[in-house]
Amino acid sequence: MIGYYVHHHGNGHLMRFLSVARELRSPVTGLGSMPRPASWSGPWVRLERDDSAGPAEVRALDVTARGTLHWVPRHDPGLADRTARLTSWIADARPALMVVDVSVEVSVLARLAGVPVVVVAMPGARWDRPHRLAYDLADALLAPWPEGAHTAGWPDAWRRKLWAVGGVSRFDARTVPSVGPGAPVTGRDTPRRVLLVWGAGGTDVTEADVAAARAATPGWQWVERSPRSPSPDLWSELRAADVVVTHAGQGAVADVAAARRPAVVVPQRRPFDEQGATAAAVERLRAGVGLRRWPRDAADWPGLLDHALAIGGDGWARWSSGHGAADAAARLDAMAGTAPSDGARTPGRAVHETVEARPAPARAAS
Repeated sequence: MIGYYVHHHGNGHLMRFLSVARELRSPVTGLGSMPRPASWSGPWVRLERDDSAGPAEVRALDVTARGTLHWVPRHDPGLADRTARLTSWIADARPALMVVDVSVEVSVLARLAGVPVVVVAMPGARWDRPHRLAYDLADALLAPWPEGAHTAGWPDAWRRKLWAVGGVSRFDARTVPSVGPGAPVTGRDTPRRVLLVWGAGGTDVTEADVAAARAATPGWQWVERSPRSPSPDLWSELRAADVVVTHAGQGAVADVAAARRPAVVVPQRRPFDEQGATAAAVERLRAGVGLRRWPRDAADWPGLLDHALAIGGDGWARWSSGHGAADAAARLDAMAGTAPSDGARTPGRAVHETVEARPAPARAAS
C-alpha cells in the first residue's frame, strides 16, 4: 500500500497524483484536505483543514513553531484532528511508503510514524529550515522536472536520492513529435493562434494587460483559458495553437511540453519563487521562451511570439519524455516492493482493493 498526500492549493498537485496513480501497480490511497476528486474512484482519506484562524489571529498562533515548520497554528480546532486522522490511517493501513506532494508537516509526521517518505521536490528557493528538514529526512526526492533544472547548489545528499523523471502531464500518453521551428499550425492567410492558459492558483495579470497584448498583435487570435473559462478540450486547443502563453505552474508547463508546442512561459507570484524558477529553467534549457514577468510594454509581444515560433517545440523533449508519470510509478512500486508482472501495465490496478477510510466529520467540509 502506498499513501499519497495531495496539497489542496491549485490543481497541479492533484493532476500529478492522478497521473502517477493511474500507472501504479501498488494499491494507493489518496489523502488530502479537499473532497474526493470526481475523477478518482479509489480510496480517499479526507483530512481536516488546519487554517480556521483569520489573518489578524495568525501571528499570535505561532504558525511556524519559531521557524522550524511551515504551518502548525496553536489551538487550531482542525490541526489535532487532522494529525490524529493521518496517524490513525497509517496505523491501520501500514503503508509501505508515503508520497508527499507537498507538506513538510505531513512528511515529518509520516516519518515519525516509521513510514519511508518520498517528498515531491519543488522548484524555487527551498533553503529555509522546514524545507531542509523535509528534504533531509526523505528517502527519495521525486522531481517532476528534468535533471539539472533546479538542483544548483543542492547538497550531495539530496542529489544522491533525486528521481528526476521530467515533466508529469495528464497528457503524457499522447505526447507527440514537434512540428519543428518556424512551422505554424495555421495557414498564411489565417490568423495565427495564441492559447493563453491560467491556473487555479490565480494570476497577477489583469484583463487590461491581456487586452493590450491582443491589440499589439494584429494577425494573432488570442483564446484565454482559466478555471473561469475552462477549455472544452485542452489537448486539442494546445495542439491547435501556434504559440501557447502559459503561467509557470509545473502541471501547465508539463502539459505544454507533452503537446510540444512553441511557448512563452510567464511566471506568477508564488511562495519561494516557484514559478520564477520554472520559467528561468525553461529559458535556460531552450524549451521555450521563459520570462521574469508579464511584459510591461505590450509592444514586446509581437517579438516574443515570433521568438517562440523560431524556437519551436522540439526543445520540450529536454523537459518531458512523455512517460514521466510511468517512470515515477515504477520507482514508487520498486520502493514499495511491488514486483513488475509480465504484460502491459494496467493503469490504476488494485486501487479498489483497499477499504475507504471513514469520512471526515461534517465540519471538515468547509
